[in-house]
Amino acid sequence: MSQNKNFQARVIATHGHHNLIQLDDASTMEARRRGKKKDLVVGDRVVCQLSSDHQAVVESILPRESLLFRSDEIRTKPLASNIDQVAVVFATRPTYNPVFIWKAILASETANIPIIIIRNKCDFTEDEPEVRPFIQHLQNLGIEVIEVSAVNNPQETEKILQPIFEHKVTLLIGQSGMGKSTILNLLIKEAKQRTQEYSVALNLGKQTTTSTHWFDYLEDSAIVDSPGFQEFGLAHLTINDIMRGMPEIYQRVEECRFTNCRHLEEPGCGIKKAVEDGEIDPRRYAFYRELVEKI
Repeated sequence: MSQNKNFQARVIATHGHHNLIQLDDASTMEARRRGKKKDLVVGDRVVCQLSSDHQAVVESILPRESLLFRSDEIRTKPLASNIDQVAVVFATRPTYNPVFIWKAILASETANIPIIIIRNKCDFTEDEPEVRPFIQHLQNLGIEVIEVSAVNNPQETEKILQPIFEHKVTLLIGQSGMGKSTILNLLIKEAKQRTQEYSVALNLGKQTTTSTHWFDYLEDSAIVDSPGFQEFGLAHLTINDIMRGMPEIYQRVEECRFTNCRHLEEPGCGIKKAVEDGEIDPRRYAFYRELVEKI
């Protein structure tokens, strides 16, 4: 390949200034961003040029079709770009956090990316009384919930998930310990080996477990594996974003006396009345308040 000739590739792993790209022939190469920028995201399609040391220099990022990120008051953390759907994995053991799932739904919906929820370890039937109402709640919000047991029923799990993941690029997220990596390794047998290769290529050692990776899946699909994390910050969302992402609130905004009602302490608030009447889950309203009061 000529050093002066531009070529396109996809970013499949990043860590700081270290990046790994995949060319159209599936070969991989280390890459650095022109000007030492740190704006590359796993999933990005980029325009590169070969450097004298046989590494790539990323000249530009092609327009992104989608981008999912989380943020707090200090910084924004992009998770992946050019994805078709988000899959959130949760389980009743260890204890899951409903707020984490609600935040993931909000982030996805405001980014116009479809989301599905995967309940793993569903064979813990003694947990049904606690988890079933939550699953029903998610379904009432219009969210698809898939139930699997990746360890005890691997073949059935693969059979269920393959048609959901094929022909799409899926970002896999979840809190630590929910079985996300087990599901990934079940669907992509060489995932663990590829992760080790990424580690060597980027000279990251064990740090690679904290980074996001792109894995090709079947002929025209991919799974983007993100590290497990406990908090999903939404500091980038506006009040309108939050309301639009919570249908039980957005559908009732016209019931408020004032058009600029924030649904906090304003008189004549239709949302607060719906909470009092049992039409909106008090926990969901508390979740809404917590987000809005920080804005």
